[in-house]
Amino acid sequence: MRFGAFLQLAWPMTWMIAGAAVAQDCGSLRLSAAMLGFENEAANGMPGGWSGWPVGTVSADAGEKHGGSRSLRFTRDEKSIGDFSAVSRVVPIDFEGEDIVLAGWLRTEGGGAPRLWMRQDGDKPNLAFVNLSDAEKVTGEWTRFAVRFERNPDAKTLNFGVSFSGNGKGWADDVELLIDGKRLPGTEPGAGESAVAHDHEFDAGSGFAMASLSDAQIDALALTGKVWGFLKYHHPTLTAGQRHWDFDLLRKLPAIVAARRPRDVQLLLIGWIDSLGPVVPRSATANGAELQLRPDLAWIADRKLLGKELGARLDAIYRARVPGQQSFVCLAPGVGNPMLSDEPLYTQVRFPDSGFQILAIYRFWNLLEYWFPYRELIDEKRDLVLRDSLRRAAASLDAVSFQREMLALVARADDGHANLWSAFGVREPLGNCQLPVSLRHVEGKFVIKSASAGESARHFKPGDVLLSLDGVPVDDIARKAWPFYGASNEAARMDQIARGLTRGQCGPVHVEVMRESAQKIESQRTPIDAAQSAADSRDDRPGDTFQMLSPDVAYLKLSSIKSADVAGYIEKARGAKSLIVDIRNYPSEFVVFSLGSLLVDSRTPFVVFSSADLSDPGAFHWNPPVYLDPQEPHFAGRVAILVDELSISQAEYTAMALRASPRAIVVGSQTAGADGNVSPIGLPGNLRTGMSGLGVFYPDRRPTQQVGVAIDVPCSVTIAGLREGRDEAVDCALRELAKHR
Repeated sequence: MRFGAFLQLAWPMTWMIAGAAVAQDCGSLRLSAAMLGFENEAANGMPGGWSGWPVGTVSADAGEKHGGSRSLRFTRDEKSIGDFSAVSRVVPIDFEGEDIVLAGWLRTEGGGAPRLWMRQDGDKPNLAFVNLSDAEKVTGEWTRFAVRFERNPDAKTLNFGVSFSGNGKGWADDVELLIDGKRLPGTEPGAGESAVAHDHEFDAGSGFAMASLSDAQIDALALTGKVWGFLKYHHPTLTAGQRHWDFDLLRKLPAIVAARRPRDVQLLLIGWIDSLGPVVPRSATANGAELQLRPDLAWIADRKLLGKELGARLDAIYRARVPGQQSFVCLAPGVGNPMLSDEPLYTQVRFPDSGFQILAIYRFWNLLEYWFPYRELIDEKRDLVLRDSLRRAAASLDAVSFQREMLALVARADDGHANLWSAFGVREPLGNCQLPVSLRHVEGKFVIKSASAGESARHFKPGDVLLSLDGVPVDDIARKAWPFYGASNEAARMDQIARGLTRGQCGPVHVEVMRESAQKIESQRTPIDAAQSAADSRDDRPGDTFQMLSPDVAYLKLSSIKSADVAGYIEKARGAKSLIVDIRNYPSEFVVFSLGSLLVDSRTPFVVFSSADLSDPGAFHWNPPVYLDPQEPHFAGRVAILVDELSISQAEYTAMALRASPRAIVVGSQTAGADGNVSPIGLPGNLRTGMSGLGVFYPDRRPTQQVGVAIDVPCSVTIAGLREGRDEAVDCALRELAKHR
C-alpha cells in the first residue's frame, strides 16, 4: 500500500484530465530497446528518459551492467529519504494483446531488494498492480525475473519500472515489455531509431568559436534561431526524426555568421530548407477543442524580415505539417503536458563552445515559443530576449560563465517551474555554507523567521531585520542575485532569494541586524543542513499533522499528511465546527481527491486545464473541467485554507480543489503562481531545467499562473508578528471562522 501511495505522489497528476481530448500521447513508439535497457544518455546521473525518486539514490552505472553500456543502480542507506527508491515510465495502452509481462535482469549487494513492478490506470487510478514478490529472492548474481498481469479492459495507461527497498545496492538492466509473448512494438532492437543514433560528428564539441558578435551577426543568428525552431516542430522530415537537427545547425553556423548581408542569410536558410526535401500541403485536421492560446506565427508573413522566397517556404511548410507527428516532443499520457526530456544533453562537450552555447539558447527559447502555455505572460518581448541572450552568451564563455547566462535566460521565462537546477552551484550568492537561520521577505525586508540550535545562532531572534553581511548591505546582495532566480511573481522570487541570501564561504561573518536598534553580531556560516532547508520550505505549525486547536476548530497540515490517513483525520474533525487546512508548505502526499471529495456536498468542478496541440505547435486547447465527487466521511463545517508564497504547484492545485467546498475560504498571501505539471527540459552541457507544461485555471477560466490562487481573506506576515511569535495566518483564519459560527 505504501508503494502504491508513492506512485501517486511522484506522478500526482497522471489522471487529472482522464477522458480529455489530447493529441497523440507519448506512446510506445517513443520507447526503444535502448531506453528500456537504461542506455540513453544519463542526465545528472539519472538514466535518460526515466523518472526517479528520491534524488541521490538512483543513477546510471557504466561500470556494473548486464548488457549494453549502462545499467540502473540504486544506492540506499539509513540516511536515504523515504522507505524505498523507484524509477518509472508510462505508455498508453494502445497496443493489441492481453498478457502483459515486464521482464528484466536484477542483482543486489549488501542487502536491499530490487523489484520489477507494473500498474494500469484508467479514469480511475490503480486498476491493477503487480510487483515482484518477497519469495522471488534477488541475489548477488545477475538473474532474470518477470512480473505478469492481464490487461484491464478499462485501463488507458501502463506505468512500469523498478523499485528498491532496504539498505544496500541494487541493479537492474535489459528490461523488456512483452505483450502476448512479443516485445512491445517499437522496442525491438534497432526499432524506432532516429538520425541522432547514427550521427556523431559533434558529440565531443562543435569546434566553432567566436570571440565577439557584431550587430549584423546577432541579426543573422536571431533569424536563424526562429527559423530553426519553426522547422524543428513543423517540417515533415524533421518531425519524422530523419535528420540530426542539432548537428545540422552546427554545420550551418559558420556560414551564417560569415554572411555579409541579410539577403545572404536568407539565401542560406532557403538552401537549407530545400535540402530537407519537398513538402506537400495538406488539409490539417483541426482540433475541435476551443483554443486557449494561438500559435504566434505572424512573423512568417513578415516579408521585410524574411523576404518573399523564405517567407513563402515557411508558409508552405506550415500548411504541410503532419497531424500529430512530432519526433522531439510528446504529450504525457492522460495529462497532456509536453515531455521534452529525451533530447541529447551532450555531456562530453567542454566550454567554451559557441556552437553548443547557441544551440542551448535556441532549444530553450523555442520550447517556450511552441510548448509553454504561459508564453504570453512573459513580461519582455520574446524576440528581444532571444537577441539579448545571443549577445550575452553566444560568444565563447567558460563553463561557469555560460551556466550563469543560462540561469538568467531561464529566469526570464517568469515561471516558478523554470530554474536551471543543475547550475545552482554557480548562482549568486556563492558558497556552500550559510548562517544558521531561516529568512522571510517581510514588509520589503529580509527578516529572521527562525534560528537553528547551536552557538553560532544563539544571538539571533525571530523578527530581527537583516541589514548587512561583512559590511555589504543585504539589499545589494539581493539585487545582484535577482537575475538568476526564476519565479512567477515577485513574492516567490524574493522568498527564493531569502533562502540563499546568507550563503558564502564557511567561517566567521560579521552580521548587522535591526532589533530595537542596530545590533552587530559575530556569527559563523555553517554547512547547509537538511533541518534548516526544511524550515525554509514550510510556514505551518509545529507538532502533529492533525491537531485540535479548540473543541470547535480542527487543524490539518499537509506537509506531513498521509493519503491513507485522510479519512481518519476528517472523522476526528467531524465534531468540530471548523477545519483549518494548512498548505503553507508542499504536500507530502497527493491528497487533492482523497481530501477534496470529503469537503464538497455535490459533484463540483474545481479546475480546467489547457494542453498543447502536437498538430499545431504553439496552440493550447481548453480541456473539460475536472470534478470532485462527494465521499464519506463528509465534513460539513467551515474550512479555512492557509497559503502563502511557499505554496507552489501541487500546493496551489490542492488549494484550488479544497476551495471548491461551498463553505471554504482561502486565507493568507500571494502564492507562488506556478501551477501545472512540470515538463523537464535538458540542455547541452548536461544542464537541466523545466517549465509549467499545462495551463491551470479556475472553472470560470480565471488564471492562477503568476497571480497565484484566489485569496478570500488577505493576511500577511508582519515583522511585529514574527517578534511576538504569533502565527498571524492562523489568527486571521480563527477570526474569520468565528464570524460564521
